[in-house]
Amino acid sequence: MNQNPSVLTRLWATGLWLLVGFFILNLLALIASVVTSSFGTRWLGTWLPAGWTTRWYFSAWEEFQLGDILTTTFQVVFAVVVLAGLIGVPAAYAMARRDFPGKRVFMLLFLLPLLVPPITYGIPMATVLYQAGLGGSMTGVILANLVPTVPFVILVMIPFIEQVDPRIEAAARVFGAGTFKLFVHVLTPILLPGVLAALLLVLVRTIAMFELTFLTAGPDSQTLVVALYYSVFAAGVRATQSVDAMAVIYMVTTLIWLLIALRFVSPTQIVARSKQQNAH
Repeated sequence: MNQNPSVLTRLWATGLWLLVGFFILNLLALIASVVTSSFGTRWLGTWLPAGWTTRWYFSAWEEFQLGDILTTTFQVVFAVVVLAGLIGVPAAYAMARRDFPGKRVFMLLFLLPLLVPPITYGIPMATVLYQAGLGGSMTGVILANLVPTVPFVILVMIPFIEQVDPRIEAAARVFGAGTFKLFVHVLTPILLPGVLAALLLVLVRTIAMFELTFLTAGPDSQTLVVALYYSVFAAGVRATQSVDAMAVIYMVTTLIWLLIALRFVSPTQIVARSKQQNAH
């Protein structure tokens, strides 16, 4: 009788791990097929291509103007990350430390871009941007991506700020620190892991954001994910290997950004800092 729950628990854990393993295996197989195709000369009905080449990468670079697209992607991502941090972190501090009438309603309205699909508000927002003369420009793409990323930074940062003892701020003010010095010299070092974690997530989110960028981008303001979509569905005949090479470049670019970001912040660092603050 006592062994039945243990057996059921093991069966459940085994089934769960098998399901996770099956998912990971399919994901790796999908990535492997795209990478293999990007290096294959011809691949029809066989386990491996008939030959191997790197010319599809050079072809994709020239055909899709990937140099300009990567530059635009980096500019958009950098601008969104910086602006989202500059706006979101102070706003999160105000939301965490100040009580005012209608705070919950305001917070709910502020977080609506995270609760609803981007396409539902992306179309009317794109219409407004085009009417304002910002549609199709890099400024319009940056503004569109700020709509979900600023609330995202606020949502991530509020728990970090609430963990900071208000007495630390009070002590700093006693020693003459103004609001600006308090925020820069006292709170920023304490909140740095949370800020880096939030900006890391914003970075990944912006690179992968398709709907809002697609609706507001023009020929000179396309990010890599939008250019990849056009390379697949735009008119004309394109070699599958060339499109796959572009997809590999997109995956590698995203991976490089992640590795650079994780060089400065890691999940274990965030958890450790949170435990230390809770202990104090």
